[in-house]
Amino acid sequence: MDQWNADLYKEKHAFVFEYGNSLIDWLQPQAGEAILDLGCGTGELTAQLAQKGAIVTGIDASAAMIKSASAHYPEVTFAVADATTFALPQQFDGIFSNATLHWVPEKEKAIARMYTHLKKGGRLVIEMGGKGNVQHILTALEKAMQQRGYTYEPFWYFPSPAEYITLLEKAGFKIDRVHFFDRPSKLVDPETGISDWLEMFGGHFFAGVPEKDKGAILQQVQHELAPKLMRNGDLYADYVRLRVAATKI
Repeated sequence: MDQWNADLYKEKHAFVFEYGNSLIDWLQPQAGEAILDLGCGTGELTAQLAQKGAIVTGIDASAAMIKSASAHYPEVTFAVADATTFALPQQFDGIFSNATLHWVPEKEKAIARMYTHLKKGGRLVIEMGGKGNVQHILTALEKAMQQRGYTYEPFWYFPSPAEYITLLEKAGFKIDRVHFFDRPSKLVDPETGISDWLEMFGGHFFAGVPEKDKGAILQQVQHELAPKLMRNGDLYADYVRLRVAATKI
């Protein structure tokens, strides 16, 4: 099921693609290069890649996100496609992916697709949630769910640098650069920021949870975490990011 609300994503969680701006510098796209944006979301970074003169294709598993991207950036090619099964009629000079691959538990399949779609010598540049990402939020959520008799099922894939690098090397990539770092991310509304974040990104945790109980769980997580994650009146999600640049050999 497509859980994504493209308008809410852009309104309250634009930091996801705004932080991705510096990732473009890692890729260094050149005019005329064919670039694939894997997990392009609402297309802001895809459009920036195109502005560099690259010939860009953006794919995302969410039809809602692709609809928004196509409406706002009609000059760019977008398509609905899954990271583990996509099959495009070309290979690319570069593959770019921001804040997508932690949504893909079948990581080996995604890596194999990326490898297949890169030309020899092609560049892969990714950023994803790393080990420890949003751990405060997830720990508080698990506690609140269990107190109400619900089972918390881990969903995201947040690897350590060593774990993901090993997978890339096994697939045939040469690792060029790695950055593993804390990046606290400011949420729009200090009063509701954590519950808004879980509404946007954590819908899968609440499958089968009645709306009343879901609301109570979100309120509890917000109330318990806000004092810990507040700085100078602003609320921050405890992000940990993993960036990798690699080359197909």
